[in-house]
Amino acid sequence: MIRYPRPLQQGDTIGVTAPSSGVDESLHHLVHHAKHQFEKRGFNVHVDDTVWTQYKAASATKEVRAAKLMEMFNNPDINAIIPPWGGEILLEILPFIDWDKIDPKWILGYSDMSTFLFAMTVKTGIATAHGPNFVELRSDEWEPVASQFMNVLQASEGSIIEQHSSEKFQSKWQHDAPNDPYVYKLDSSTAWKTIGTETIELEGRFLGGCIDTIRHLVGTPYGDIASFQKNFLNDEPILWYFENCEMNATDFHRSMLQFAYAGWFDNAAGIIFGRSPAGQEVGGFTVLDSMERLKEMIGLPVVYDADVGHVPPQITFVNGAQGRVSVKNGKGRVITTFR
Repeated sequence: MIRYPRPLQQGDTIGVTAPSSGVDESLHHLVHHAKHQFEKRGFNVHVDDTVWTQYKAASATKEVRAAKLMEMFNNPDINAIIPPWGGEILLEILPFIDWDKIDPKWILGYSDMSTFLFAMTVKTGIATAHGPNFVELRSDEWEPVASQFMNVLQASEGSIIEQHSSEKFQSKWQHDAPNDPYVYKLDSSTAWKTIGTETIELEGRFLGGCIDTIRHLVGTPYGDIASFQKNFLNDEPILWYFENCEMNATDFHRSMLQFAYAGWFDNAAGIIFGRSPAGQEVGGFTVLDSMERLKEMIGLPVVYDADVGHVPPQITFVNGAQGRVSVKNGKGRVITTFR
């Protein structure tokens, strides 16, 4: 049975820690701006020391990062956790987490943070939220699709949240835009696509994240999908969502084959792929070729170019929650039920 954290309320405290990458000094202002935006919306924000440092691809040693994250989970004055962003080697901290002592509370993020979100839900059955990270929430006005994360974090068990695909997405990041508090510059028309059919209806339990990082959980205790389904989902099918950060087409394809060979798709309802800034073709082989071959091999419905991951905005997907996804005429609808 999936456990859902207590709903976030105005006046609560959001903890910001960096289990993967910290923030270089030149970008500290992004954290300050985001903190201000949460505070003016009625929340308290506690930022710990790991956020302000970065050395050799991480904010601190693996032991310190794990300890700081556990402190936030077990601090009754912290009500939700939103790291500044992802990174590269969060995988290092997983053996140092005391999974049996995690106090259920919402943790939100994506990219390398999805490594932790995935492992936490699989190991503990506690729902986690795959959505925008902290520094992306520094705008005076939050983008309508991305801002749905707040409805998710404020939902109670039994709630139903409906989210819709974006009208436009941002084709290129502009983190370094000087003196510009607005994060997203939406410049391209969104169209969710399907393979082999014009419309799709999918239903299952959400699970997924950034392929680049969660693929390294295959064959580990943090990627034991069969046990997760048996222990927490009563063998309900998984509705997978994935996004590709940096892999070219053949690396993407090898990863999909690895998931399939590991049995991750044995009891599944379908796969949703997010838009990607990567996916470069190799010798004429494309990511679409890979997805078509994957569909032929495993027989599951496939959606792609969805609002997930590194090409914003993104819908907030709740690992472990019951999900229904429909795609028609390029528009997507995501219904999340907290049961």
